[in-house]
Amino acid sequence: MDLGLSERVYIITGGSRGLARAGAESLVADGARVVLTGRDDDRLRAAAAELAGTGHEDQVLPVVSDNADPETADRLVAAARDRWGRLDGALLSVGGPPPGAAMDATDEQWRTAFESVFLGAVRLARKVAVACDEGAAIALVLSSSVKQPIGGLAISNGLRPGLAMVAKTLADELGPRGIRVLGLLPGRIDTERVRELDQLAEDPAAARAAGEAGIPLRRYGEPAEFGTVAAFMLSPSASYITGVMIPVDGGAIRAF
Repeated sequence: MDLGLSERVYIITGGSRGLARAGAESLVADGARVVLTGRDDDRLRAAAAELAGTGHEDQVLPVVSDNADPETADRLVAAARDRWGRLDGALLSVGGPPPGAAMDATDEQWRTAFESVFLGAVRLARKVAVACDEGAAIALVLSSSVKQPIGGLAISNGLRPGLAMVAKTLADELGPRGIRVLGLLPGRIDTERVRELDQLAEDPAAARAAGEAGIPLRRYGEPAEFGTVAAFMLSPSASYITGVMIPVDGGAIRAF
């Protein structure tokens, strides 16, 4: 199926690994061009080189950046326009705050996470929306914690539902301009981040088994399964879908 992504341009934050990397892979494979961002220069350049591969050299532009930096959004928009002369949207992966209980999280941990996870994503979404025209799409990579809390991830549980409401509000505000905004709610996808969280348990293997037992499909998702959904939702093929939260979780979320 041709998603209509050829030569379209997207900003992908946190794209050096994990879910955003999977989204970038699907977008590039279908002909899109991506501004790939991350904070670690070596890891970012390695990811960009792998994505570009043979035949995709003009489709990937790595830009080292931090979502918490107020100047990042303008830099990324400028990078896309300078390289390809257009911008068609963004996949905004907002990273994972440190694990921990609500009673243990410090004010500084909350402030740091708010700057990067919440405000950084909102700022990027605003700037991308201003730079885009009708037909653009912005997708926020959130979490199943938008629907139900995840044990041991108190800060994430606190911030991501608020981002979901911002996404829905932006969908209302930008809809008349033909710009779509939505959220993606990954569950237990087999990324480095999820494996790191499982390793925090006394028995990591038992933690993974328990996680799989709570998923109707009885397994963690593959990153590519998430990436395919992300690419579709950003594409013109999803042109009548906006303001929604799309679970990619194997059926784990019990709420509607």
